[in-house]
Amino acid sequence: MTEAVEYDVVVLGGGPAGENVVDRTRAAGLSTALVEAELIGGECSYWACVPSKALLRPALARADARRVPGLRQAVAGPLDTAAVLAHRDYWTGDWKDDGQVDWLDSVGAHVYRGHGRLHGERRVGVTGPEGERHLLAARHAVVVATGTRPLLPELPGLTGARPWTSREATSARHVPPRLAVVGGSVVAAEMATAFTALGSAVTLLVRGAGLLPRMEDFAGELVAEGLREAGATVRTGTSVEAVVRDGPTGLVTVVLEGGETVEADELLFATGRTPRTDDIGLETVGLTPGGWIPVDDDCRVRGHAWLYAVGDVNHRALMTHQGKYQARIAGAAIAARAAGVQPLETDRWGAHAATADTDALPQVVFTDPEAASVGLTLAAAERAGHRVRAVDHDLGAVSGAGLYADGYRGRARMVVDLDREVVLGATFVGPAAGELLHAATIAVAGEVPLARLWHAVPAFPTISEVWLRLLEAYRG
Repeated sequence: MTEAVEYDVVVLGGGPAGENVVDRTRAAGLSTALVEAELIGGECSYWACVPSKALLRPALARADARRVPGLRQAVAGPLDTAAVLAHRDYWTGDWKDDGQVDWLDSVGAHVYRGHGRLHGERRVGVTGPEGERHLLAARHAVVVATGTRPLLPELPGLTGARPWTSREATSARHVPPRLAVVGGSVVAAEMATAFTALGSAVTLLVRGAGLLPRMEDFAGELVAEGLREAGATVRTGTSVEAVVRDGPTGLVTVVLEGGETVEADELLFATGRTPRTDDIGLETVGLTPGGWIPVDDDCRVRGHAWLYAVGDVNHRALMTHQGKYQARIAGAAIAARAAGVQPLETDRWGAHAATADTDALPQVVFTDPEAASVGLTLAAAERAGHRVRAVDHDLGAVSGAGLYADGYRGRARMVVDLDREVVLGATFVGPAAGELLHAATIAVAGEVPLARLWHAVPAFPTISEVWLRLLEAYRG
């Protein structure tokens, strides 16, 4: 390598979290380099959030339309698969990152294409696509934002069966006649929804007792019910023992516990994520390769004053919006320390501590029905030692829901801290339920007393009127 090129900040990983660190450090006047081996914009832009929602939006819009009198007959036919895939391709930029690169150029960041590795304290080595090598030095901070990759279990025959992961599912060029999906969390539920709507005969194989295990139990139950009504087969308490593919392009046979088999044209494994830290030089700074990177609330790596980790790689909250949030926290902390002050000394917004990762974490699952939650579930609140009460309401009984769709089915729950009378968590399941979530997030993050929420009057007739019904139920 040649002599090190010096920057104030070096960011390792160009997904949404890494991009947001660049945005904050450049806005603070700090010179910044970004290192990325794949596409700038990362997993979310090309193989996760964006393409999956582009695939799901036509499916959910059609489902909503079929519940509206005077419209359902007009949308009785199948989706136009070619148009749906073209819509997906448009939102991924046909897997080109020119727009992101132009933005980085506009803010004055320097992009290094290639594989980056830590080379000891404040040093990052980059090996480019043609074998060229660079050494970068950071005056103030190195930020690791390398994200995660799909985790595949060790099963007989799995490697040879060439299973799909989330990447292959969201970038698929065809819709398989039969698709087996292994897993019960967000990716499995969303991709089962999308491919069922596109015409696949989907079989969802869930090892646990139900879908969406991190949410309230009723969320997974209602989503599973929706999938079955759409034509998917949902099997819970089912373990996969082996996989066999018949030749290079043949059928896949999934062998279940007990010897039963399921045949499919393609097989999607959505069984978790693992950090992309196995080959980024963690061992050169005393950290363990292949593991999650533990950080403090300002996303600084414990025991390393110059090293930060944001996004999925720190395992605080594996969601794009949380990674971007952490990037804003880390960027502000880096800028403050570069200016010679401790971040908390100038932090009137609380902008240097990622409290939302534990206190007010929002999530939407874009299935039919949608499932949305923020904060603690009832079980999690009880495990944490809070004295709580769950207040439930039939979301379909709200006037706005009945006008939104015939036969609207859903459920809402708020979890109340009885000692402080604030909302610790909320869950909504039903068509368009995700649009209710930010109000709940504000209530949880702001610790708004229920006595004040009583005066936040929901507009009539909207689905958000459920807030009034929940508060009425709590007051008795």
